[in-house]
Amino acid sequence: MSHGSTHDLPKECRISEIMQYICTPQRGAFGPSVHCTPVPRLFRICPNIPAVEVTRVLNIDLATGDVAVPKDLSSQLPTGKAWCDVVKHDKIQEPKS
Repeated sequence: MSHGSTHDLPKECRISEIMQYICTPQRGAFGPSVHCTPVPRLFRICPNIPAVEVTRVLNIDLATGDVAVPKDLSSQLPTGKAWCDVVKHDKIQEPKS
């Protein structure tokens, strides 16, 4: 991925990419195989706040791979929580009858 206009990001923030794959087993003439399709995911990473996936809101030129950050990026993103602030409920409570 090449980076285009990131001037609308706060100075201490950056856009990072991870590549994930969706794989499906297939049966072919020469036996079973696995076909995988790459799925790039882009994240805004800033110090002291949770990373937020921004893949769907960035402007990506599919021909060149350039990425431009929209001027109103922050208003298009959901709010996030740090993992330490996420409440986990281990047991499902049955309703009282």
